[in-house]
Amino acid sequence: MGQAFRKLFDTLSGNSEIKVVMVGLDIAGKTTILYKLQLGKVVSTFPTVGRGLYKLRPVWKHYFNNTDGLIYVVDSVDRERIGEAKQEFQDIINDPFMLNSVILVFANKQDLRGAMTPTEVCEGLGLFDLKNRKWHILGTCALKGDGLYEGLDWLSSTLKEKQASGYSSTGTSSF
Repeated sequence: MGQAFRKLFDTLSGNSEIKVVMVGLDIAGKTTILYKLQLGKVVSTFPTVGRGLYKLRPVWKHYFNNTDGLIYVVDSVDRERIGEAKQEFQDIINDPFMLNSVILVFANKQDLRGAMTPTEVCEGLGLFDLKNRKWHILGTCALKGDGLYEGLDWLSSTLKEKQASGYSSTGTSSF
């Protein structure tokens, strides 16, 4: 699954030297996004539920070295855990290996009733407070594929721009 994601990025970016990591809390939609991108359809999976993910989070940092881009997936319906999502997000973006990474946030599950808007997710994660960081947020629906390719297009063009002309630090959003 990861190789298909990498091939997609290679196609979009034209550069096989780009490293992107995708993280987020359990049940945010990361696996659904990967299957949608790889197969063009959604496959039934067993979600990472409960405390199992807490054991995995400490190893995330081992993937951060030489990372050019971060895709952070948020379950927009899970209002109760936006504080936890913010803490994880802040820990990740403040990791020394992630300080120069371009940030793409997928505010996922926009098709469901009660979903936070991308603006609410921005506020919840503290995106508006980021200084000297290039970031972008999109409302997405992994099941339908809504917003996924637009986000990857932004990430690809931003990473190309970063490689060509150096790092630019502004925030953008699409609602």
